[in-house]
Amino acid sequence: MTVMKIAGAQLGAIQKADSRDAVVKRMIALLDEAAGKGAEMVVYPELALTTFFPRWYMEDQAEIDFWFETEMPNAATQPLFDRARELNIAITFGYAEKTPDGHYYNTSIITDRQANIVGKYRKVHLPGHSEYDSERAFQHLEKRYFEPGDLGFNVWRNEGIIMGMAICNDRRWPETFRCLGLQGVELVTIGYNTPSVNAQMSAEGLEKRLFHSELSLQAGAYQNATYVAGIAKAGVEDGHPLMGGSIIVDPDGFILARAVTEEDELIIAECDFAKCDFGKKTIFDFERHRRIEHYGRITSQTGVIVEV
Repeated sequence: MTVMKIAGAQLGAIQKADSRDAVVKRMIALLDEAAGKGAEMVVYPELALTTFFPRWYMEDQAEIDFWFETEMPNAATQPLFDRARELNIAITFGYAEKTPDGHYYNTSIITDRQANIVGKYRKVHLPGHSEYDSERAFQHLEKRYFEPGDLGFNVWRNEGIIMGMAICNDRRWPETFRCLGLQGVELVTIGYNTPSVNAQMSAEGLEKRLFHSELSLQAGAYQNATYVAGIAKAGVEDGHPLMGGSIIVDPDGFILARAVTEEDELIIAECDFAKCDFGKKTIFDFERHRRIEHYGRITSQTGVIVEV
């Protein structure tokens, strides 16, 4: 298969009181809509099953654990897997994962068209902070509730296409895309929950935040000659706005489809993965053009060191 219709299933707000069962029904409705439009894969957002709970400061472990899934699929999500299998559609979505040995990750999985999980990714670049910060307009406590992902950036050949995953803040780091690009990735799926306002710079408006999101996704696609689907959770969750801006980008960095609301919304693009070849064999022919003898600083140094 070189051509696949990819659908992005943007989700509107999920309130703190909304049950997982109710959210899964919304996800299935978007899946049914995608099937009616001939989609063969549906991409859902980060933390698709719940509100963006890292905005809340919690100390009670039982309260924290409520937001995490201990198995996948589980009773709440099994209907989504069952419907995807009936419709012969691959899916990918994000959720909060608690492992059997007590580790906590911001996770996404990808399935084949028979609803078998073929890949798992755990978010590497965790933004925000770990303790309550009175200087912020609102909290962003991913570093409190999640550990950095331990699986690295991997790809899977799924339905004949080389696919990789990333989550939210990962899209802002070129290392994310390059690690996937060096494995020949042809489709990168990225779910996100991005606030519409900057907690540390209130003057930064929605227009600039959407621009930076698109810039990151388009650059990653172009510089690695890959399709990219960046799909949002959007809308006002318990008084806290999340931006939309879901897009599907082609290997030349052009936007093929864009969400126009902050509600549940399906976008779709027919992706011809043969179009990845040109970039991979010309300007981004890594084997011919990369000069790794000069890149050592990237992996030997974390923060900035000024030596001049």
